[in-house]
Amino acid sequence: MYDETLRDKRWRQRRQLTPEREEVARQVLSEVRDGADVLTAIRRNPLPSGGHISKGLLVTIYMEGVSAGEWEADPEFLRVIRKKPMRSLSGVTTVTVLTRPQDCPGQCIFCPEDVRMPKSYLPDEPAAARALQNHFDPFVQVRSRLQALTNVGHPIDKIEVLILGSSWDAYPLDYREWFVKRCSDALNDREAATLAEAQQINETAEHRNVGLTIETRPDMITPQGMVHLRTLGVTRVQLGVQSLNDDILMMNCRGHSTTEALQAAAMLRAAGFKIVLHWMPNLLGATLQSDREDFARLWQSAEEGLGFCPDEMKIYPTQLLEGTGLHEEWKRGHYTPYTTYELVTLLADVKPTIPRYCRVNRVIRDIPSTYVVEGNRRTSLRQDIFRELERRGKTCNCIRCRELKDAKLVSSELSLVDLVYSPAFAEEHFLQFVTADDRLAGFLRLSFPEDARIGEWRDEWLPDLQGAAIIREVHVYGQSLGVGSEMDGAAQHIGLGTQLIEQAADLARQRGYQKLAVISAVGTRRYYAGRGFVMGSHYMVRDLAGTAE
Repeated sequence: MYDETLRDKRWRQRRQLTPEREEVARQVLSEVRDGADVLTAIRRNPLPSGGHISKGLLVTIYMEGVSAGEWEADPEFLRVIRKKPMRSLSGVTTVTVLTRPQDCPGQCIFCPEDVRMPKSYLPDEPAAARALQNHFDPFVQVRSRLQALTNVGHPIDKIEVLILGSSWDAYPLDYREWFVKRCSDALNDREAATLAEAQQINETAEHRNVGLTIETRPDMITPQGMVHLRTLGVTRVQLGVQSLNDDILMMNCRGHSTTEALQAAAMLRAAGFKIVLHWMPNLLGATLQSDREDFARLWQSAEEGLGFCPDEMKIYPTQLLEGTGLHEEWKRGHYTPYTTYELVTLLADVKPTIPRYCRVNRVIRDIPSTYVVEGNRRTSLRQDIFRELERRGKTCNCIRCRELKDAKLVSSELSLVDLVYSPAFAEEHFLQFVTADDRLAGFLRLSFPEDARIGEWRDEWLPDLQGAAIIREVHVYGQSLGVGSEMDGAAQHIGLGTQLIEQAADLARQRGYQKLAVISAVGTRRYYAGRGFVMGSHYMVRDLAGTAE
């Protein structure tokens, strides 16, 4: 375990500075305060020994000046000098950790295998490299990542933990519990005796866990498994679906059908989880046209035949990697990777069709190009797609493309829009606050489950949800701010979340629901408690008894 707090580490780094570096950093900060562009100021003030000062060092000296009373705290100034502000512009700061090397029940022909890594990951992917360096220790991974984020000025009081690796449910039960507990211990900066104790501590900790994500396979989703996910505090599940074509799934040895994938997604939704689907164009047997048709099926409503309608998705174009079964098919002449041009054209065709309730988190894996045998090697695919969309005069309206980010906000100019859609076994309301120019300031996902088609498993395994409408997510966008802090024109901390919750409660009452449940992360329990929710066995629940206004 680390024996230093993050603040101790900052001061240790500070003592290693030379006077010359500090003088240059202070000069840069002074110029930026006077209105200079931060990168211009850095380039204009080179170090005497060569090179330039880092943004991380600027943040360190600025934060020390604030602590010493030398400068007034200015969130806007910190935003300007922060390295990679996009990392926390979605409202929370994400910390990604990997589980230990482990095989997977799947036999997918496209997955790489490296004995040093959990299956499907390579040691040179950024998060994977950090995990390998830290020996896959969850405590050390979280603490080192918090330190790195602190060094470049990101707020770390609201943390979403993203657990990657082999299929989560393939690990032993005791390992899964230990892994989550150690992540919690790292956030709490202290060791608890049990997972439950670590969770209780985290409710008021300095670094609160406001979201916990795992990834798994559709054929591993069960009612018992979902109960355990809630015991761990999981709020979001990444589901590797890859294709909605059963023939292609079989050719790629995926090991499950489209029907099983849809059932898994529906069960997760009924239990309140946020759903992130993985989709892979250019699998063995796919064509550009079949991929276009496949992508369109993702958004079909239940009435149209499917009803996946994912909340988020990751687009992972198939990459031809040496040593895989797909590589053997390519050597036999049975597989041809798309060119970069073909891939960009395909994704530019489909991206504008993504509904407004879905967020596209990624459009390519972070696999270094040196691993790719043939086909696209560009990792800047998102930028390439945007350039192509701009050339065509088209836009994408997914959540990521509409997020408020660091734009200034006038709350009186916001409109509340209720987007209703019908995935399998549910009616969904995507309540959203939008600006006059259609920027997304905040949203809430409200689900009305159709119990008659789901069956009795939900009431048996998750009694908190019996007869309840479910809030699956509340999210307010803009730069992540510390608990209790404010920034002029920022979306966070001006009551948008509360307004969305009250609107959801009104809708649920009008539909005759007596209860409103929410799938709360450990670190958001106090937030929901302040809005009338009481902790049940696995969910927080609010009594809706009374007449709608």
